[in-house]
Amino acid sequence: MATDGHGRRIDYLRISVTDRCNLRCVYCMPSEGVPWKPHDALLSFEEIERFAAVAAGEGIGKIRLTGGEPLVRVGLIDHVRRLRELTGIESIAITTNGTLLPKFAHELVEAGLKRVNVSLDTLDPTVYSQITRGGKLKDALAGLEAAFESGMDPVKLNVVVVRRLEQDLLGFAKMTLERPIHVRFIEYMPVGGAEEGVACSSSEGEGWSEADEVPADEILARLTAEGAAAGYGELQPVAKPDAPGGWGPARYYRFPGAPGTLGVISPLSHHFCGECNRLRLTADGRLRTCLFSDDELDARAVLRTGTDADVRELIKQALAAKPESHNMRVGTIRRMSQIGG
Repeated sequence: MATDGHGRRIDYLRISVTDRCNLRCVYCMPSEGVPWKPHDALLSFEEIERFAAVAAGEGIGKIRLTGGEPLVRVGLIDHVRRLRELTGIESIAITTNGTLLPKFAHELVEAGLKRVNVSLDTLDPTVYSQITRGGKLKDALAGLEAAFESGMDPVKLNVVVVRRLEQDLLGFAKMTLERPIHVRFIEYMPVGGAEEGVACSSSEGEGWSEADEVPADEILARLTAEGAAAGYGELQPVAKPDAPGGWGPARYYRFPGAPGTLGVISPLSHHFCGECNRLRLTADGRLRTCLFSDDELDARAVLRTGTDADVRELIKQALAAKPESHNMRVGTIRRMSQIGG
């Protein structure tokens, strides 16, 4: 079992397989995009698989593939299959914007991946196009349908709540009354933009700022009031044994009789650093100990010049260096698309 310097069990590895994406979301990258890393600067699938196999030997039992948009990387299906074979880890998941799931969902399931988180911040087509700089809401919704049709389970929907967007939270809540979807409302996380001095802001001043943060308690109060007004009944907490299987810090609720659930993730207002269980490996091979910290270890160099014992030692160094708390830091040098979420 892997533990960090603060006694926390670390069993979850998030792996960014690419820094590229088929969308240009305003909170993730500037309008001109982020310069792509050259091919040889990114980890190969073989290097990722080797790192994951060593990490599994050190106690990692859960892997989530992220991006950018992970489904834009050619060969991902075979990569999933090899990850399962080489690591023995069956709990492999993916976080995606969903737009490519109609093409790949069935193949992912056949390769052994069933857990999926789809990122979707609005149900308004016009706002969706604005957020993604030209994306189509119908493509993301088709991705959700593909996830269900392929047998993925659980299917989770990640919604970052942003004050300026005036999102229809009840519209998302209604989805949980109709099918076993698990909607998680996430407090806006100030990642990126440190060099410009405004969290998650691009050089043109786009993006979201601290003023856009909506605390989880406010989200729950709004869901409670709007749900009652709509006749959905009383929002009830879901006990951990009855919550959808997960590896993160969401607190879950549901309306009476709903097959799905509503969750809140509160990295700022009720931070969960004491329960943190993860490391992050970026697409360019940096091992990151905390989403809100720019401290990274060079896994790529070790993978290309060292032995498995050297990789193992690097993981131990990361565990020892993992901070106790993010200390409410605002802004990081690297943007979310470069970190992998």
